[in-house]
Amino acid sequence: MSDLLARHRAVMPNWLALYYQDPIEIVSGKGNRVVDASGKSYLDFFAGILTNMIGYDVAEVREAVERQLATGVVHTSTVYLLRGQIELAEKIARLSGIPDAKVFFTNSGTEANETALLLATYARKSDQVLAMRQSYHGRSFGAISVTSNRSWKNNSLSPLNVHFLHGADRHLTQFKGLSDADYIAACVDDLRHVLATAVAGDVAALIAEPIQGVGGFTMAPDGLFAAYQEVLAAEGILFISDEVQTGWGRTGSAFFGIQNHGVTPDMMTFAKGLGNGFAVGGVVARGDLMDAPHAVGLATFGGNPVAMAAANATLDFVLSHDLQANAARTGAIILDGLRAAAPRFPIVGDVRGKGLMFAIELVDPETGAPAPALAARYMEETRNLGLLAGKGGLYGHAMRMAPPLTLTEDEAREGLAILVTALENIS
Repeated sequence: MSDLLARHRAVMPNWLALYYQDPIEIVSGKGNRVVDASGKSYLDFFAGILTNMIGYDVAEVREAVERQLATGVVHTSTVYLLRGQIELAEKIARLSGIPDAKVFFTNSGTEANETALLLATYARKSDQVLAMRQSYHGRSFGAISVTSNRSWKNNSLSPLNVHFLHGADRHLTQFKGLSDADYIAACVDDLRHVLATAVAGDVAALIAEPIQGVGGFTMAPDGLFAAYQEVLAAEGILFISDEVQTGWGRTGSAFFGIQNHGVTPDMMTFAKGLGNGFAVGGVVARGDLMDAPHAVGLATFGGNPVAMAAANATLDFVLSHDLQANAARTGAIILDGLRAAAPRFPIVGDVRGKGLMFAIELVDPETGAPAPALAARYMEETRNLGLLAGKGGLYGHAMRMAPPLTLTEDEAREGLAILVTALENIS
């Protein structure tokens, strides 16, 4: 065991997971590649959990941060006017499509989701919330309560009264073989039944990920949330789209994931990639919802001038380089290639994704049952071949990957070759 690993285990909590049998320390990065402490280079297909959205050592981001640092002001708090915060909020409000939108900045997706839940429960004067099975919304008290994955829940105590819906669980027996339309109809029937049997009136909101991150990039078929919203709107129930992983063009087919469903939600939460590694999160919501709480509020580090400089530069880069189109183009190379190769490998249970957000499920070749041990082997094999990937899924058997949106077509083909070779090596 390395000295650094021993020191980590001595002072960090046991539940702070590390990837790989021999965890790596990343010491440098350039473009879409990183280098570990031993000097080994990797094509990065996980981007610090979707956070290094436009890669490493990006001049535009670095220079924006350096200009802010040169002023000597790295923090003022939100009790003063923050030009970068206002400029970023204007851009996000415009891009969101939410009417009369306002923006509140936090430091993480967890904080963003907590804020959205506060706004919704305040507006509706109710602690009742709907969420999706297999979801993940963060590690805090409220966020865990709307998380539907036992591996990430520490207790059943909750500030909210939560009921979970179907929508990303087509592997279940009752849904196998259904068309998209029939599955959507079954899910909407279940929603109506939940509202008729499991809750009182005045449910506050539904919070949902358009594509479930920790859930292994499982997703509802396009159109499900439009069908859900029709039912919710009839009862005044608010809709919160958790865009922490699906925002900023990553799906290729839409700038925000929920737009793949033709839905404009009441609120969207965001974080991860917006700061390209700097801590930025937030909520964009209808102005009446954002303005409603009567108590004074602020975020000491939300809207931080350095983080805002990085986020403004990152978002400008995404838009000026049309990285949504690049995600669609390079993602198709990888997804089409994986789907073409999959029939050769009985250990591949599913290939799914949108844009630069895709996953491979590993299963027992005899029974088709989830195979987390195979996923662990696949992680090690891709690392050995020079590619960093992530892992997730309800049963821990999904390889989930989300390269920087700046991935080139040559890098997409390189990564595809590595992924296929790794499947060959463990089959």
